[in-house]
Amino acid sequence: MVEKLISLSLRNRYVVLVISGVLFLWGIYSVGRNPIDAIPDVSENQVIVFTEWPGRSPQVIEDQVTFPLVSNLQGIPKVKNIRGSSMFGMSFVYIIFEDEADVYWARTRVLERLSSAQQLLPSGVTPTLGPDGTGVGHIFWYTLNAKGYDLGELRAMQDWYVKFALQSVAGVSEVASFGGFQKQYQIVIDPHKLTYYNISLTNVLKATRENNNDVSGRKIEMSGMSYIVRGLGYIKKREDVEKIAVGVFNSIPVTIQDIGTVQEGGDIRLGIFDENGEGEAVGGIIVMRYNENADKVIAAVKAKMVEVSKGLPPGVTFKTSYDRSTLIEEALKSVKGTLIEVMLAVSLVVFFFLLHWRSALIILIQMPISIAIAFILLNAFNISSNIMSLTGIILAIGVIVDDSIVMVENSYRRLANESQNTKV
Repeated sequence: MVEKLISLSLRNRYVVLVISGVLFLWGIYSVGRNPIDAIPDVSENQVIVFTEWPGRSPQVIEDQVTFPLVSNLQGIPKVKNIRGSSMFGMSFVYIIFEDEADVYWARTRVLERLSSAQQLLPSGVTPTLGPDGTGVGHIFWYTLNAKGYDLGELRAMQDWYVKFALQSVAGVSEVASFGGFQKQYQIVIDPHKLTYYNISLTNVLKATRENNNDVSGRKIEMSGMSYIVRGLGYIKKREDVEKIAVGVFNSIPVTIQDIGTVQEGGDIRLGIFDENGEGEAVGGIIVMRYNENADKVIAAVKAKMVEVSKGLPPGVTFKTSYDRSTLIEEALKSVKGTLIEVMLAVSLVVFFFLLHWRSALIILIQMPISIAIAFILLNAFNISSNIMSLTGIILAIGVIVDDSIVMVENSYRRLANESQNTKV
């Protein structure tokens, strides 16, 4: 079989040259399209279902949220395993799919099953899907560097301006905010006053929720003009909360300021984010989508941050805490340098051992073509250019050259012997 293949190649040498040229050009094209990362992504093909039920103990979360979800999600096609985790106020369910399953197909099937699982959960509890990223998807961390601003103001900038802008970058799955305080209006109720006015806490919660809303009216025509009537009722300041009526006592409305006080504060925090021991900071984590080019996504995020910084208040700037592109560039630079050194060293060794430039050229031509074909296969199997894959290519060069040297040296020796026999 090998003899027939060699004979066929010798008889159609120009066809072989054309095929080699096409493969080389295809490989160069594949190099530009191949995703670049520092480390290979060996995480499992999983979909995360996150459910929040504030104030409940882990045992209640396990019994009323995690267990019904895990039971209902059983039977989804191509699922290998389902894992559940319960903690204070939160539930996580990890659905592990087979490797060949498409991640977005898997997310769609999970969403279909969650629509029926919703009926098994307590009222007001809604499960949501986690970001379509992997365990190594955290590619960029940043903080807001500012002086003269409190943590609540910085967190508001992050949540309502920076986060939405960076989430619009192609390839970004999520921008997770961390640090600071999430501002809220807090109502401190006096239980003795509730008892005095005969008002339940449920009525206070219901009245507060219903009074933070706009009410639609109808259209009124007057003097040939049409007017839309609306009731404006959204809360804009603390005084609006204090004036909300929660009940009636002796024909007199009872407001929130009659039964307690209203203050501005931060949401309950389970921890803090400290930067280099210099104090608390506010920032975000950029999570990359599946099968994206980490280097390109980080470059796009940095370009967007330059644009976003123009709209920040004076004195507020971005500060990079973690940037994987530095690791990617240094790792690839080191591996590419080693690759070039190996090719040069092999070229010199082959030339000095054979002392025949045509034979050396035959061996050296195989290296770039083989590397080009390797990148074609990397793209075909969705493998990124990382330390592991490029190091494997470097190690494979030795095998390629060894085989070529044996074949060329054997051919060179046979041709030399035939030449000597002809002269004799």
